[in-house]
Order: sequence, then structure tokens, then C-alpha cells
Amino acid sequence: MSDPVLEQLITGLREGGPDLAADPQTLRPEYEALFATMPVAEDLAFAETELGGVPALRVAAPGVADDKVLLYLHGGGYVVGTANGYRGLAGELGRASGMTAVVLDYRLAPEHRFPAAVDDAVAAYRALVAGGTSPANIVLAGDSAGGGLALATLLKLRDAGEAMPAAALLISPWADLTGKAGSIDAKAAEDPSLTKEGLLACAAHYLGDADPADPLASPALTNLYGLPPLLVQVGSVEILLDDSLAIANSAGPRGTMVRLEVHPGLPHVFHAFHFMLPQAKAALDEAGAFLASHAK
Repeated sequence: MSDPVLEQLITGLREGGPDLAADPQTLRPEYEALFATMPVAEDLAFAETELGGVPALRVAAPGVADDKVLLYLHGGGYVVGTANGYRGLAGELGRASGMTAVVLDYRLAPEHRFPAAVDDAVAAYRALVAGGTSPANIVLAGDSAGGGLALATLLKLRDAGEAMPAAALLISPWADLTGKAGSIDAKAAEDPSLTKEGLLACAAHYLGDADPADPLASPALTNLYGLPPLLVQVGSVEILLDDSLAIANSAGPRGTMVRLEVHPGLPHVFHAFHFMLPQAKAALDEAGAFLASHAK
């Protein structure tokens, strides 16, 4: 059965959007302009803040808990994206989970290369804990590059022997920066928004001379043991599909609780279209319930 709303969305995405292979200085305003077209609920409250020296935006829906924090890491290939641009998506996820969302403005490449983004995310988490928020009341979430960043953050905390957040949500995670995942080519004709060229350009900006297989750059390729519960949500038409499959295949057999959801026919970070796509709203609500069930 056809879905006219989904078909409209896919058509719109195919007709053009920001080209991730473009120069970052050109790309950034285009990317923000795209996000500015997406509606943001009028009842969300915003406040600029900082965590561990990293700028952030606090987003709260009415009635969410002040002592439970969803630390959100935005997408954009480590090159574009801002907390302000992602405030609507993070706020709705916070609403669904009953938590206050904090969207991090981590440093971007190529001005700040790997592992600057990981360092910022870890610093923000540590600042939350130092400020009195229990790790059991913190969850991580991120989309695309932010999903890979959330996973890398967990790895760095694990290897440092630090208390982990309660759970993590990975939305369409970009967690293999080697460019060798099979779906990058196999799904190229189906994916309406991402291209291999764009991903490789972003990876080059972010990594510089670093090894793309470094576990903190491509956490999908390493041993995902000792992590908190993970929910991975991805669309079936994404060139990044194999990143999600690799995460599940590594985490589950090594004792990390992982739930993988592959949503038929849906594009990259489909949650961003929750305002028009019922499937996206349902996935967002499911993700919120998952996070809420693990936070104490």
C-alpha cells in the first residue's frame, strides 16, 4: 500500500538538499536554513548553557523531570549542525522520555579535528555528573554522526572505568568512517538524502591524518562490550544501514543489551520529520519509552 506522505517526503529529499561534499563554510548556512523550515513546538522552553566548557542548549517540554537529563549529540557529519538547529527534535525526544534535553554544540571539523568532538561529549557528560546528576539519570542520544559520537563517548567512558549513563539511543548512526560498509554502495540508489561522496568528504574533514578505523572514529568496528542498553533505530533505505547492523552484531554477542529496529522504507534520521510522518512520531515515542525505562 502506498503512503502518500512518505512518498512526498522522499521526493522532496531527492529534489535536493545541502551537499555534504561542499565546502563547510558554504554548507553550514544552507544546513541551518533547512532546519529552520522545520516546525518547533511552541511549548518548548530553551536556555543557553554550557557543560564542561562546551556550549549547549537546554530544552524542556512542560512537566519533564529536571533531575533526568538526555544529553543529545546532533548529526551533520562532524562538519555542520548546531544545537539550535536540532532543538525541536531533541525537545520532542525529551518530551517522550520525560527528561530535560541538553543539546551539545560540540566543536566541528575541519577547524577541530578528531577526537575534538569525542573530547567535548565526554567533558559534557563528566560535567553533568560533577554537577550532581546521577549517571543513572543520564541518557545519551544522537543521530547520524551524533549517533556514532554517542557510541564513541560510551567507549571512552568504559575504558576510563567511569560510571556509565543509563542507556543510549542511536538514530541512523554513522559509526564506520572507513567508507567500506557494503550498504554505502548497495543502498545508493534507494537513499534519497546521503551519498558516498558526501560521507567521505566529511570523514576527511573530521579525521585529517587519523586512522578511520580508530575505535573512537568508527566504534561500529570495535568490541562493544560493557556498555549500557542501546536502542538503534534506522531506515531500510539508508546507505548507513550496515553501520547499525554492525553495532548490533558486535554489541549483542558481547553481552551488551541492544535493540535494533530497521524501519521499512524510511530515510536517514526520519525522526526529524515527526511533525508530518506518523511512523517517525511512533518511533520517537518508542525511543522515549525505552530511555525512560532505563533511567531511575
